[in-house]
Amino acid sequence: MAKKVVASLQKGGGKEHTKVIKMSKSEKTGSYTFKEEIVHNDKVKDWFAKN
Repeated sequence: MAKKVVASLQKGGGKEHTKVIKMSKSEKTGSYTFKEEIVHNDKVKDWFAKN
C-alpha cells in the first residue's frame, strides 16, 4: 500500500510533500499506536511538535 501512495505523489507537485509517521506508546495498555499523515515539507517539524 505504501508503494501506491509514494508512486502517486511523484507526479506533479507531490515531491513537495512527505509522509510522516509517529509512534506513541499508550499509558493505559502499553501498546504502540501510529499516526500517519501526508504534510508539506515546510510543515514537518510543526507536525511532530503538535502531535
